[in-house]
Parts: sequence; structure tokens; C-alpha cells
Amino acid sequence: MKKNNEATSFGIIGLGRFGTALAISLAEAGKEVIVVDRSESKVKEVRQYTEYAFVSDDLSLETLREIGLQNCDVVIVCIGEKVDISILTTMRVVELGVPKVIAKAISEEQGAVLKKIGAEVVYPERDMALRLGKRLVSRNFLDYVSLDNSVEIRQIRISDKIIGHSIEELGIRPKYNLNIIAIENDRTTNIEISPSYRLQPDDIMVVIGKVNNIDRFEESL
Repeated sequence: MKKNNEATSFGIIGLGRFGTALAISLAEAGKEVIVVDRSESKVKEVRQYTEYAFVSDDLSLETLREIGLQNCDVVIVCIGEKVDISILTTMRVVELGVPKVIAKAISEEQGAVLKKIGAEVVYPERDMALRLGKRLVSRNFLDYVSLDNSVEIRQIRISDKIIGHSIEELGIRPKYNLNIIAIENDRTTNIEISPSYRLQPDDIMVVIGKVNNIDRFEESL
């Protein structure tokens, strides 16, 4: 029985760089993974990670059902470059009744169509570009998770300017409307942060808030 509605079985259609990396990471996490691709060499590459690896140039509803994708908790369609095939395949997966369907998109227009079909949309290339851009313009930026268009969880490396200051002295919440949700240092994570805690060298601050407020805070560093 699944705990907390945790997804345990995944289907991946399309084994490009994104699909292959996703399949391997899920399999290594102990999840059941079904993969489908037209390329025998790509399918062979992931067979060491999952025995449910199928070569097929036919992505009809009947074929997807025969493969067993309707039994997955989540199916990810990773064929964003071929827009027509991406959309048709996503429609078929939704028709199979899969609880959660995620589709890769390479443009806002493609993403809009996929959302109307009923899929959750991801933009791998765009997200990687955003991460790179943030790293290039900020000395302190490490990584982030976008919760929606205006809210992020972001890792920020603290500067010498605030080392030794307490959380209370910095006044991050009243000044920037940000919440500190963790302090990381030397592979340890502290989520119970006292207002009297004084920032140490190599501390990494994890904050949540609106993007423009986080940007203002980073600029102050």
C-alpha cells in the first residue's frame, strides 16, 4: 500500500537527454520505471536500470496500453521537440486515465496546448537557462525552486558583510518580507533557527518569498 499518496511507478516516453536522466534518477531511487523510445540503442542504455524498457515507433493508444502505461502513477512525455507527436501522445496518455501526466515543452505555445489537454508542463531548457542566468548575475546565488511565477525557495551564500550578525539584527522578515526556512553549513541543515543565531562563515541561507524581495535582499549583500 502506498503511503501519503506517494508515486511509486513512472512511465517515460522519449529517451533524449532529459528523459534518460530522469529514468535513471527514478530507477536509482528505487521506483518502478517503464520507458519507451523508438531508438533501440537508447532503450538498451537504460535496460541496466529497468527491465521495463520498450522499443516502439508506434505511440498509438493501443500500443501504450499494451506496454502498461495506464498502470503508472505518473507518466512523463519527454518528446518536446516534435510538437505534433508530443501533443498527440500526451492526449493518449491522458485518455488512458493516468493519474498524473507531465509533458516537456520547448515553447509557451506548446505548453499552453499541453495544459489544455490536462498535462502538467515542464520547460527543462528554459529552467536550466534561468538557473544559469541567476548564477551569472549574482555572486551569492546557488540554487532555487520556483513555486509559481512570483514565489521561490532560494539558496543564498552569505557574504562577509553579514557574517557575525544575528538573524534578528538583519531584520530580513520586516525589511524584505522573507522567511528563512533553513541554514546549511558543512552538509548539516538547521531548520530551527533562533533569532539570536549569528551567521557563520560558509553558511548558506535558504529563504522563501517573492522573487523581487529575494532579489532585493541579494543586492543588499
